[in-house]
Amino acid sequence: MTAEKRAAPLILAVGSGKGGVGKSTLSANLAVALARSGRKVGLVDADIYGPSQARLLATEGMRPTAEGNKMHPVQSPWGLPLLSMGHLVQPGQAIAWRGPMASNALGQLTDAIWGDIDLLVVDLPPGTGDVQLTMLQKHKPAGAVIVSTPQDLALMDATRAVQLFEQAHVPIVGLVENMAGYICPHCGEESDPFGCGGAEAAAKTMGVPFLGRVPLDLSIRQDSDAGRPPAAGEGKQAEAFAAIAQGVIAWLDARK
Repeated sequence: MTAEKRAAPLILAVGSGKGGVGKSTLSANLAVALARSGRKVGLVDADIYGPSQARLLATEGMRPTAEGNKMHPVQSPWGLPLLSMGHLVQPGQAIAWRGPMASNALGQLTDAIWGDIDLLVVDLPPGTGDVQLTMLQKHKPAGAVIVSTPQDLALMDATRAVQLFEQAHVPIVGLVENMAGYICPHCGEESDPFGCGGAEAAAKTMGVPFLGRVPLDLSIRQDSDAGRPPAAGEGKQAEAFAAIAQGVIAWLDARK
């Protein structure tokens, strides 16, 4: 069977109402955790103006190949195929495109030759703009994961993101609370600089599932900057992403 004749993979959109909440880090590690659980997963970095997946998954400098008018994704060291604008432009190059050009780029990244995968995780840009609308109208995700930090301002924007998907009749797989709880590496004391439990409470209010928390952890930042997704390793950080992945898998299995 050729790549073009394979059934299209389900699309799992990962969104947020605002930037800076760790959505791309969550997307990369969720995809890795799903792959470790035996799912056949690909990843699209749809954050056209601020691509980061090439760095997060150690594929900077790689270039996709083309077959006709479609691209073959690059392969990360963890066997995860992915595509990002970071694979098509020079590192640090500004992408100054109007909305239609960004939407066209989303189509090129998504409609690639993904091969033998059954799930495509799409890391959306923050907000509710052109790229999100194109994803909803042309690619119709099977479900959406929404990422937020615990504080009220982030949760206000996360609520808007939930409403956008619900208005488009895209099911909400669940809400993830990122940067929840910080343990000082020197004294071991735990604190909550961004609060804790806000996303779980918001999920209950909105009537959507709560998938879990990811701590504010220096090692997650260090490993991510170095292109080593914590979900590919062991320990509490990997366990946090694995638990979220299991919630997604349970949702996927319930669809069958």
